Amino acid sequence: MQKIEAENKHKFSLGMFLVALGIVYGDIGTSPMYVMKSIVEGNGGITNVDQDFIVGSLSLVIWTITLLTTVKHVLIALRADNHGEGGIFALYSLIRNCGKWLIIPTMIGGCTMLADGVLTPAVTVTTAVEGLRSIDAVNDFLGSGQHLVVVITLAIISLLFIIQRSGTSSIGKMFGPVMMVWFLFLGVTGIWLTLGDLSILKALNPVYALQVLFSPHNKAGFLILGSVFLCTTGAEALYTDMGHVGRSNIFISWPFVKICLILNYMGQCVWIIQNQNNPIIQVMEDLNPFYMMLPEAMRPLAILLSALAAIIASQALISGSYTLVREASSLDLMPHLNVQYPSDTKGQIYIPYVNNILWFFCVLVVLYFQSGSRMENAYGLAITISMLMMTVLFCVYIGVLHKHPVAAAVFGVIFFALEGVFFISSLGKFVVGGYVAIIISLMVLFIMIAWYRGTEIEQEQNIFLNMREHLDSIKKLQNDESIPLCSNNVVYLVKGDETEVIDRDILYSILDKDPKRADAYWFISVNTTNDPYQKQYEVETFGTDYIFRVNLYLGYKVRPSVNIYLRQVVHDLLATGELPKQNKRHSIYAPSDVGSFKFCMIRKTMPQEGDIDEVDDLLIRAKYLIRRICGNPFQWFGLENSNMIIEYVPLFLLPRQKEDRLERL
Repeated sequence: MQKIEAENKHKFSLGMFLVALGIVYGDIGTSPMYVMKSIVEGNGGITNVDQDFIVGSLSLVIWTITLLTTVKHVLIALRADNHGEGGIFALYSLIRNCGKWLIIPTMIGGCTMLADGVLTPAVTVTTAVEGLRSIDAVNDFLGSGQHLVVVITLAIISLLFIIQRSGTSSIGKMFGPVMMVWFLFLGVTGIWLTLGDLSILKALNPVYALQVLFSPHNKAGFLILGSVFLCTTGAEALYTDMGHVGRSNIFISWPFVKICLILNYMGQCVWIIQNQNNPIIQVMEDLNPFYMMLPEAMRPLAILLSALAAIIASQALISGSYTLVREASSLDLMPHLNVQYPSDTKGQIYIPYVNNILWFFCVLVVLYFQSGSRMENAYGLAITISMLMMTVLFCVYIGVLHKHPVAAAVFGVIFFALEGVFFISSLGKFVVGGYVAIIISLMVLFIMIAWYRGTEIEQEQNIFLNMREHLDSIKKLQNDESIPLCSNNVVYLVKGDETEVIDRDILYSILDKDPKRADAYWFISVNTTNDPYQKQYEVETFGTDYIFRVNLYLGYKVRPSVNIYLRQVVHDLLATGELPKQNKRHSIYAPSDVGSFKFCMIRKTMPQEGDIDEVDDLLIRAKYLIRRICGNPFQWFGLENSNMIIEYVPLFLLPRQKEDRLERL
């Protein structure tokens, strides 16, 4: 059934074409609002540009979109699907067995994408609101400062984050048609101006792109690429959102989007060339060719459409951040957080904790930078890092997984060179705002490292015992009626899929710490698989009718609702006779063959002193601090309404030297 759904999802349809426009292209679709503006400002303003500079800059934009978006992400990346899913964590799930070191570029790429989730709403909404200044009457109302612009921007961003909790499926249905209108608007206005000077078409020749890099009229030198790169931010969404809209719909929709984008860039460049000597234009502050190239009567429509496009782009990044965090949690790279499903739309999730953090940092970014032009300095640097990390993973995918080392080498050389140049040029923005993106990325990266390494340390300290050697001890406890019945079913959440061994802490909890007599003991592990929507399980009974070791195999996009899946397993075992009827007689419902359940979770704590180096000590303590801040994982496992027991045990990282003994007085 899942296979059929996956195949259907990849079929082209007009409806999915519109969905692709609304989901995939929000970020890259809003780039015309600020790319040429950033290029001109970086060269000292419109008074310092000439036709050769503008044509060369346009050529750089066209070929950047072609190489990094069309070639890398559409023609190559979309073929690296994980059961129809894309994105950095989907790619890592495919190749993680090719080398333990691959977790490093995965974490770096993931954290920079989350930083983009903060910056995109801030820069796109601010730039859209600043478009109001292109209308003289509104500009007079806004005044010379940025206070009203900031207030309007914060109001829109805050409203956008508030509505996340109630779901966006209803307004999401409008995203596709709105983005269709937006791209048609970009294309029509662009071609209208382009027809006024067809000589701009020579920018299609890549020679002009190379010439402008060494031109004396290019005052920024290679640093111009930091502004040019903004035209391809959002390209990674074509790969990340493949699972939502299907490969074929991206293949077919991208040429339409690309043509509209390039036409608009051409129109802006024609307008700049025609107005570079206009004294009225020369004295304008924060000149934005995207708005100014339009007749004043059309600007209100442009502002309205750009605001809607900015909101849609922001929504895509926010939703994408939820998905990134959930997938990272499934791979034990981030803490398990409360995931909610606010609508009936398949795959739509809402993570309150992530939503609040994104809103907080978006507000800080807007308040700190105040203007879109300053935010653009922070924008792009994190994405160049993300693209470089994806290139590393793609090289492994092509060379190791598919055994094409020559193709992997060619791919790596070409795109490491291209993205490396963009990265180096973007470093020029570090001191004027790029450091904000890096700080946000490093904060997320530290959380990932602490959680990943902390989990490794816990696993290193685990002591496993042979399960079969302790069956009799558990049976004696089960038959000892002098001990009160804890529950008909006691359930422990365990890690790993090894059925023959059990964590010593769990046996200690059952037999020693607080003996838990029950009719049946369940040891359940949730194992994340490469197949994003896999739902399977296996059971080992050890030849008994009272011990059940259950391995759940769930895809990284499946919510691990242990309570629901355990109920299915129990009914299956009752049907086969492997689980004896428990004859529950007292209930507000009819008598049942299944008794009560009590879930037990063992949580590690860090002693004051431990036999561990300082770095690992810092990371494990950071993990436990993050765990306390983020709350318990019961909601992650779908156990928020279940009867729970939490028991704490030390990590046993005590010094190995002989302990000092007390002396009796």
